Amino acid sequence: MAKKNKPSVEKIVKKVNKEFERTSSQIESLINDALKQFDTLQNQVQDPVRKLLREMDDLREREMKRFNEEFERRLKEFHDLQDAILDRLGISQKERQQAAKAALEEKPKAATKTPAATKPAKAPKTPKAESAKKVAAAKPATKKAPAKAKPDDKGDLTRVKGIGPATASKLQEAGITSIEQIANPSAAEQEKLAGFSKMRGFANWSSEAKKLL
Repeated sequence: MAKKNKPSVEKIVKKVNKEFERTSSQIESLINDALKQFDTLQNQVQDPVRKLLREMDDLREREMKRFNEEFERRLKEFHDLQDAILDRLGISQKERQQAAKAALEEKPKAATKTPAATKPAKAPKTPKAESAKKVAAAKPATKKAPAKAKPDDKGDLTRVKGIGPATASKLQEAGITSIEQIANPSAAEQEKLAGFSKMRGFANWSSEAKKLL
């Protein structure tokens, strides 16, 4: 029985192989046909696109040529009109110059000069006016009394160059309430002032404060 079954299995395997080869060849043939159809379709799509692009290029060239020709024609018309206007203006200007020249020739050559306007005579100075001026000149000018310094001027930190109202308020909150503390600070006051070392112009605060003492 085993000998009879073996040839039948080989036949089945051969048959399967043949079917597989036939199927593979059919699939390969279908793929080739599909590729050919794809190439044909691609050519059918590309040809109209190429044709359309060529037509667009031709149209653009024709339109540019027409535009250039129209522009040159309009420019020539403008130049002709400009030349005509300039010619007319030149003729009218020449005629005006001739008319003005003829009008000048008709006027009398010797033109009469108008007398210059006379200035009003100055009024004579009276002795009283002169004496009043002398008294006013001799009178010494009165000087204004100097303004009294405010008692709390040393507490106005904004007098120090570089310290504004906001900075002065912060200094007062830190315990620096007088200009003298900035000019001649103690060790404790120096530590308080060190907190303002990053302020603009801090290096000059001491020297500016000393100027005010």
